[in-house]
Amino acid sequence: MDRTHEPLSQLAHGKSLQWLSLYSTLRHWQRNRRTRRQLALLNEQQLADAGISTAQREQELAKPFWR
Repeated sequence: MDRTHEPLSQLAHGKSLQWLSLYSTLRHWQRNRRTRRQLALLNEQQLADAGISTAQREQELAKPFWR
């Protein structure tokens, strides 16, 4: 039996790209939320080791997850 690969139609390809874009955006938001939660847990010494001031941390934590 011979199988061939048929390329996606333009419509199917466009829908695939839309889903991929949506998935990518959701993952980005999730990563923002997770890293900011971790940043909030750092103590002063850990912030200093990372080169982050308390004011910078507060600015980052004040941002909504989508930014």
